[in-house]
Amino acid sequence: MEYLRGNVHKTPVITSATINKMTGKNVYMKLENQQKTGAFKYRGASYKLSKLSDEELAKGVVTASAGNHAQGVALAAYKLGVKAMIFMPDGTPSAKISATKGYGAEVKIIGQSFQEAYTASLEYRKLSGATYIHPFDDFDIMAGQGTIGLELLEEIPKLDTILVPIGGGGLISGIAVAAKTIKPTIKVIGVQAAMAPSMFKSYYSRDDHVYLDSCATIAEGIAVKSPGQLTQQVVRDFVDEIYCVSESQIASSMIYLLERTKSLVEGAGATALAALLAYNDKINSENIGVIVSGGNLDLSSIADIQALALLNKQQVARNERISII
Repeated sequence: MEYLRGNVHKTPVITSATINKMTGKNVYMKLENQQKTGAFKYRGASYKLSKLSDEELAKGVVTASAGNHAQGVALAAYKLGVKAMIFMPDGTPSAKISATKGYGAEVKIIGQSFQEAYTASLEYRKLSGATYIHPFDDFDIMAGQGTIGLELLEEIPKLDTILVPIGGGGLISGIAVAAKTIKPTIKVIGVQAAMAPSMFKSYYSRDDHVYLDSCATIAEGIAVKSPGQLTQQVVRDFVDEIYCVSESQIASSMIYLLERTKSLVEGAGATALAALLAYNDKINSENIGVIVSGGNLDLSSIADIQALALLNKQQVARNERISII
């Protein structure tokens, strides 16, 4: 992992007195929205490309992504002088598409979901012979993402719980293995959008073949219809629980982070905090780490996010009135 120390940012960990008071916990937020490319994905992509042979690199690389992995692969490939082809689904925020192209990658927009873009990228690999860089179902990718857990525990060794967003499972797999290797007693809790609960269903049903019909969510970075085959097993072995959060809960956390910590966070990046605020009473923890996984938000969506956040505020107020009655 020494390769990554000189190639990725050691992202800051911040606290919020307001959140600590609200939850009754010491909350430490790891800001991967301040990583190169604006998300944690650069860690895994950079490490994966560093492990490829000259022959594999010479063929160019290809992948599919809803945005953040695309940027990570594009930047890692650019730094090595390697051609990168990225397949992205329709509906990917324009900011992520522009940034990916800006790093020198060729982008093809295809399909309505990550899964459809992924299928197209596999066809391209067959025709071109390019080296495939999977966004999550790869042990090198997981290992690269796991450096977040190493950094977090180096800085805050007293942590007893870490909350991590889940899409395909690469981030939480890497963090869970790294964290529990260092501190076996630590709990690792995953979080998914309720509109895209593929790993949640896989984890609790022990079904290896979960495939969602749809997964439309403001947390498009974790909108994955089917979790990874490798990551499913790692998650079952190393993750303690998985929670789901609603669209309005995610939006509320996005707005809260922007207003209170001045952090611009995309939907996927806000899910871990959303789960802490929604399930605080169920999480038995004194010192908890929260992974803020990315900040590549399309600013044109802010009005819609504010409207959703208001719905959550109204729902919380209704629930409080009912509990009083």
